[in-house]
Amino acid sequence: MNYNQLTSDQKLKIKNIAELKAAGYEPKSIKQELRDNLIQRLRKKEEVFSGIWGYEETVIPDIERAILSMHHINLLGLRGQAKTRIARLMVNLLDEYIPVVKGSELNDDPLQPLSRFAKDLVAEHGDNTPVEWLHRNDRYTEKLATPDVSVADLIGDADPIKAATLKLPYSDERVIHFGLIPRSHRGIFVINELPDLQARIQVSLFNILQEGDIQIRGFKIRLPLDIQFVFTANPEDYTNRGSIVTPLKDRIDSQIITHYPKNSEIGKRITKQEAVVKKGQDSLVKMHEIMADLIEQVAIEARSSEYVDAKSGVSARLTISAYENLLSAAERRALVNGEKQTLVRIGDLWGVVPAITGKVELVYEGEQEGPQIVAQNLIGKAIRTLFLNYFPDPEKTKKQKSNGSNPYRSITDWFGEGNTIDLMNDMSNQEYRNSLLGVKGLRELVKERHSGLEETEQLFMMEFALHGLAEYSQISKNGLTAGLQFKDLLSSMFSGSNFGKDDFDDDDEDYGGKKRRF
Repeated sequence: MNYNQLTSDQKLKIKNIAELKAAGYEPKSIKQELRDNLIQRLRKKEEVFSGIWGYEETVIPDIERAILSMHHINLLGLRGQAKTRIARLMVNLLDEYIPVVKGSELNDDPLQPLSRFAKDLVAEHGDNTPVEWLHRNDRYTEKLATPDVSVADLIGDADPIKAATLKLPYSDERVIHFGLIPRSHRGIFVINELPDLQARIQVSLFNILQEGDIQIRGFKIRLPLDIQFVFTANPEDYTNRGSIVTPLKDRIDSQIITHYPKNSEIGKRITKQEAVVKKGQDSLVKMHEIMADLIEQVAIEARSSEYVDAKSGVSARLTISAYENLLSAAERRALVNGEKQTLVRIGDLWGVVPAITGKVELVYEGEQEGPQIVAQNLIGKAIRTLFLNYFPDPEKTKKQKSNGSNPYRSITDWFGEGNTIDLMNDMSNQEYRNSLLGVKGLRELVKERHSGLEETEQLFMMEFALHGLAEYSQISKNGLTAGLQFKDLLSSMFSGSNFGKDDFDDDDEDYGGKKRRF
């Protein structure tokens, strides 16, 4: 009988070592198991790490090479780069079930028992030793490295209660309470944020990684553990909390560098996959694709912004949370106005500010308002960048005086006559429509550049045009308590209010060797 050809149901019927031997079972290390299953997946051209986008030509091939090499792995990268998710997906490369000695706390292989308990049981019952089956999901252990983690937590320690209960002396290895790592024998063990682990605790991992055994206090015990280690870490220069000690880093076979999405299309794919659209939102709220692009552009702008600490990174969780906030902002407006459906507006972007402020670390934290100003500035830059994909460059048309050659002339003239438009956060669809249609030349601009749009999309593009013109200083955009006001740029300069435009300039005073920005 070929054990590898047995179905899961057939394997689960095997109840003791005799039946296991009859089925042709042979022990296999977890690294060999991962390697064999990966080889099968690659030959069949099956996807190995599903739901991981943007790593197809970089990170994933590196991980597959590490698995084929039977290496321990360290995933090094900034926050929000799917390091932990990749580690969890490695479980899919394990066999669905493996046999273990029944009652063993170390997942002992029936033909290669490791613990004292399993060895004694096999010695007593021989081929009649009972066997149970362990699912692949139960072979994954994850530990977040924190300063309070001890050697006892990871490796183990003598248990006085066990010694008293079993009436055993402390010299007997049966009084040992094994930690997380021994209990992960024949499994995948992940330590997240490895640099946060105290140096003395990292030292305790040396023997496990190099020789595969453990040492617990004064016990003369050698347990050749079979574990696939996966570590995750941020670059050491990001945090002062700690670093990976050099000898430990030397014992980790493959260090794989992760990265953020290379373009906004990959970012959008990740965001839409991870964002949770609540029940009822999909029917109540509709979103133009430009809004999804703007969310991704905010993250792109943040990663290149001089005001955001590049060493900390900008997590993909920013775009995910912002996407969810954007839907909720539109949903709330529709609920307040008793409307059956609404389209997400550009103005709803100010509702995603809370999703940004908690996910960017500034070069200078400054006053409490600092992160909020940065968030507003990032949103403005995103609008400015994408505006040129849909409308002519206002800076190139600025010198064109005649109405025929300057597509924005009639709009800026209308504001120049002293007209203003208020776009409040909670205004109804009808109020929103009436306000936008009141701007002379705005609808004509959209019709000329984007013909054939439905009215809701047309109104969306009209608002987009206003925001874009404000970002290019053709008109003024001023923040109100619960919305925005667009007006003539010159009048705003005299009144000293131009929302978000001059919060960052080149004349900020020096502050401790860096510019004070807020």
